[in-house]
Amino acid sequence: MNKYEVIIYWSEEDQAFVAEVPELPGCAAHGATHEASNSTRRNSLAFVRIVRGILGA
Repeated sequence: MNKYEVIIYWSEEDQAFVAEVPELPGCAAHGATHEASNSTRRNSLAFVRIVRGILGA
């Protein structure tokens, strides 16, 4: 299993916590709490892995 860096920060613009995976462009999620953004990010990461598998990337 690959391990990725996750950066979680507060976005004033979105008024939410944002969780980004820098190694996977476009893999980001947001939530009302730190935990919610990280949970949603897990779903985004799973989606990115599925798409990469389909595309053979």
